[in-house]
Amino acid sequence: MVIKPKVRGFICVTAHPTGCAAHVQQQIDHVLAKGPIKNGPKKVLVIGSSTGFGLASRITAAFGAGADTLGVFFERPSDDGRLGTPGWYNTIAFTKAARAAGRYAKNINGDAYSDAIKQQAIDTIKADLGQVDLVVYSLASPRRQHPRTGVVHKSCLKPIGSAYTAKTVDTDKGVVSDITLEPATGADVDDTVAVMGGEDWEMWIDALLKAGVLAPGATSVAFSYIGPEVTWPIYKNGTIGMAKIDLERAAKKIDATLKAHGYGRAFISVNKALVTQASSAIPVVPLYISILYKVMKAKGLHEGCIEQMQRLFATQMYNDSALTFDDGGRVRVDNLEMRADVQEETARIWPHVTTENLDELTDMAGYRSEFLRLFGFGLPGVNYEAAVEPHQTMPE
Repeated sequence: MVIKPKVRGFICVTAHPTGCAAHVQQQIDHVLAKGPIKNGPKKVLVIGSSTGFGLASRITAAFGAGADTLGVFFERPSDDGRLGTPGWYNTIAFTKAARAAGRYAKNINGDAYSDAIKQQAIDTIKADLGQVDLVVYSLASPRRQHPRTGVVHKSCLKPIGSAYTAKTVDTDKGVVSDITLEPATGADVDDTVAVMGGEDWEMWIDALLKAGVLAPGATSVAFSYIGPEVTWPIYKNGTIGMAKIDLERAAKKIDATLKAHGYGRAFISVNKALVTQASSAIPVVPLYISILYKVMKAKGLHEGCIEQMQRLFATQMYNDSALTFDDGGRVRVDNLEMRADVQEETARIWPHVTTENLDELTDMAGYRSEFLRLFGFGLPGVNYEAAVEPHQTMPE
């Protein structure tokens, strides 16, 4: 069938298998062009491996460090009435490419929050890898069924304390308007922390430790975002921010636990604002990203997920490098975004953006292009007028 993008709100409901494969290959090519990462990880578990930073981490480990990788994700294959999700097609492409390059690549598709998937991952590591020396935790989900209580928690994007009104943009229609978000309740905060906080990361590390499948010196990393003050009411100081605070709590606890058992360390990498399926859903943030992209591209500083992860691995985690921490004990790969000149220019543009001058003052075209690339559209060399087979099977 011929597959075209169909955008509804902040999501694209179609995905192009060939385009997704081309997007994965682009990321592989970037990592290969940067050269080998010395003393990199050799056996890697990526929890949340099918899109965004998780996928980029897996690609960097496999093609930069020659690592064997096990990916855990929750994606939908195609059926008679629906296309597969982009993460499904991404993972098929990655797996084929990794195996063609002689690298081990296996996948587990299921609810990573569940005890059953944790056990399946442990069993696979024991059978195939023995132990892993890097655990990347990169889950992004709107809901979580707690494995102990059975309660389903749903996250939300709300300010805390009082209502918040700010400028935002409809990325599909290009309309700039004010949006008012009502404050979160205590239950909203608790649910968001339960979904997006650090408890599940702790559960994964505890399970891996008890099973004896962490290699000596094993490291674990999770990802976060802080951003500038203009986004803080909805992000850093909102419900998501409370979840990120809990993630930092978990990082300190996991780090202490790993060191107490003679392993490596756990830490959080604060990454740059990027167009992802998760960030597209956050009010205010897409407008900020579209301005940021214009400023950073003009300065030659722009990076996507793969550039960020390759830089994290090559200049912080491996390659005879040493981790550099901020005052909060976090690694800052958002350092280019947060440069004073970048933030000053972004803040200068922000109040002047309207529907009429959106394309002039921002890189909304670049935002939309990158958004569609997440779903396999707009990749060079892909004939989008040609029929493509939507039903693709994950390699065994």
